[in-house]
Amino acid sequence: MDIQPAPFVPPAPKPRTSPPSTLEMIRIVYRNPLELWGEPTYNEPWISAKGAGGPLVIANDPALIRHVLVDNAKNYKMATVRQKILRPILRDGLLTAEGEVWKRSRKAMAPVFTPRHIFGFAQPMLKRTLEFVTRYEAGGTSDIAHDMTLLTYDILAETLFSGEIAGEPGSFENEIDRLFETMGRVDPLDLLRAPDWLPRLTRIRGRKTMAYFRKIVTDTVKMREEKFGRDPDAVPQDFLTLLLKAEGPDGLTRPEVEDNIITFIGAGHETTARALGWTLYCLAESPWERDRVEQEIDQVLAREPDPTKWLDAMPLTRAAFDEALRLYPPAPSINREPIVPEMWRDLYIPKHAAVLVMPWVVHRHRKLWDRPDAFLPERFHPGNREKIDRFQYLPFGAGPRVCIGASFAMQEAIIALAILLSRFRFDATAETKPWPVQKLTTQPQGGLPMRITPRQR
Repeated sequence: MDIQPAPFVPPAPKPRTSPPSTLEMIRIVYRNPLELWGEPTYNEPWISAKGAGGPLVIANDPALIRHVLVDNAKNYKMATVRQKILRPILRDGLLTAEGEVWKRSRKAMAPVFTPRHIFGFAQPMLKRTLEFVTRYEAGGTSDIAHDMTLLTYDILAETLFSGEIAGEPGSFENEIDRLFETMGRVDPLDLLRAPDWLPRLTRIRGRKTMAYFRKIVTDTVKMREEKFGRDPDAVPQDFLTLLLKAEGPDGLTRPEVEDNIITFIGAGHETTARALGWTLYCLAESPWERDRVEQEIDQVLAREPDPTKWLDAMPLTRAAFDEALRLYPPAPSINREPIVPEMWRDLYIPKHAAVLVMPWVVHRHRKLWDRPDAFLPERFHPGNREKIDRFQYLPFGAGPRVCIGASFAMQEAIIALAILLSRFRFDATAETKPWPVQKLTTQPQGGLPMRITPRQR
């Protein structure tokens, strides 16, 4: 008789059993905010408390989350602390813009992310992945977290920028790490809502890195404009061209164009890279799940050459990716702030409260999930995934500000996993001891060193 092995429980901070002091809380938030949350956060539908910077509401109930992100979204602006972290990096990019600026940017980008356009990206995604995996043909050990960042950067450059991003990918990847290590972290002064004139040491350390990214944007735009000048008919009709064409009195300003370019170059590949790395790691630690996924991929690739059809044809592969997104959501926190105070049922939400919708917590909530800490892709198998409330699973957010690139990312991830897992087996080693750390995204501290072996088929 076959006995199902116990599911793999991947590493994560244990919920605290006692609240930290203010000083300890500041240290934890700077080091790793994922380690801050206590047992009540993972068990209660919501928590209303007094935080270091003022009133705090933690929203876990799917109905409350829907209220904040959808039903009454007009009353909620981006949280002050979040904007203090991200705006110095992205300025008026899509992730940080608000009001009319956000509406203009979203409208300008929408045509790129229609299903027709996304299907058109499938072949370039496949091409880049096939080129990338040749590095694994000799086998050996590699840091998969690092590799997935390079792969998704290659795909982003090929699809949205037609391969025409200034700068070297290798140095770019190192600078991304430095950016998240400095400007991508919560500064204690931001947590305490200190005035802006007080210097933030994290920002000061990140200035050189920020200048590097701004130069990439300037050089990339210059390259494309020179191409326009030489031969307009030869210019690719991609994301970059669309943004430049949207510039004008009724569209985007030049700074807004540049801010959106840096948003997509800096963040457009990072979330998918993290999710791919965590998926390969969880599958390596769950060989019985990996066997099912490999078998499905082998069968589909043998009969279906069109990569636009792989997402629908590979429900087990998608389920594994979705479950990794649940356990390690790339964006672990969604922060809002009410413009005017309001009541929701018997919960009072005061003006200027920090309202936290945290996928990290919601995805591991004891009242919402069975065995929430375990890697169980079956939750997302056909017939099961339909039972999951839309607002208890938020890897791409929800509401008007739902991630515009969600469909792009899902297609990219399944194509990448299909090629990676059809050709190679990824196994954990004695050095594979990742620890999830929140630095804008959920990153594996220590990387993901894995042994890679060509598969015998």
